[in-house]
Amino acid sequence: MHVPTFMRTPLIEDASEFDVALVGVPYDGAVTNRPGARHGPREVRNASTMMRAIHPTTRVNPYERIRVGDGGDVPFTRVYEPEAAHDDIEQFIAGFNRQRVLTLAVGGDHSITLPVLRGLVSDGPVGLIHIDAHTDTWDEFMGSRYNHGAPFRRAVEEGLIDPARTIQIGIRGAQDSTEGWDYSAASGMRVVPMHEVTQSGVEAVAEEALRIVGSGPTYLSFDIDSIDPAYAPGTGTPEIGGLTSVEALILLRALRGVELMGADVVEVAPPFDPTGGTSLIAATVLYELLCLVAEGDESPEGGEA
Repeated sequence: MHVPTFMRTPLIEDASEFDVALVGVPYDGAVTNRPGARHGPREVRNASTMMRAIHPTTRVNPYERIRVGDGGDVPFTRVYEPEAAHDDIEQFIAGFNRQRVLTLAVGGDHSITLPVLRGLVSDGPVGLIHIDAHTDTWDEFMGSRYNHGAPFRRAVEEGLIDPARTIQIGIRGAQDSTEGWDYSAASGMRVVPMHEVTQSGVEAVAEEALRIVGSGPTYLSFDIDSIDPAYAPGTGTPEIGGLTSVEALILLRALRGVELMGADVVEVAPPFDPTGGTSLIAATVLYELLCLVAEGDESPEGGEA
């Protein structure tokens, strides 16, 4: 029986036989604008059938270095309760973490990053490279503290990420409140607005990101709305003036050497993606993240990452 999987990798039945799990998180119950990201994992899987093995610039084949499989989708029991849905995500991710399997997650809205971090972080806060149009450090929206505009504020409060080892890249777009920008700055995060990315260049920003997160464990969260909607229209909260698809690739490739302990790509909303281009970009980002993990692996012949 053939089951369509991320990158056409084996479906994981015994996690102990794998180093990396590609996991879908089909949840968008915490969006503040257009829903649809619950369908993201399925369409990113579809688009990922186009991903080949050997990287075009490094010539690295990640599948020769690490054992990669599709871990399936988070099974939800109470999708109409964001905090309960987040518990489902945390437990699913923690199951892989207990078996020392690194997780690359595909959302889903950006609220999923909080429970993913809860399932991964056990030894104190980690560094964060956050690529996004928005800081996602607001506090509350319509009575919920767990909406998709708040995960990184909650993550700081819960001791999951270290704001001094956090960089937010590509931030742009007008807001009705300065609350998110203010919190990021006051907590010690380095915020690189999109106009600064344009002025400095993505290579310089990547160099600063590596300096800020240092040599410790780091999580990378890639919101597809960091990319200009001319390239990636299929997202819930688009903001014009973002990264081009080429700039996104250059940025990710310039992060070689980062000690990734997990990563995600989120906010792909297929109902607003008529050509499938947004899902293809997300699948390519997922492949680039996989290559960053593989290049950080110290056992090129395989074995534990």
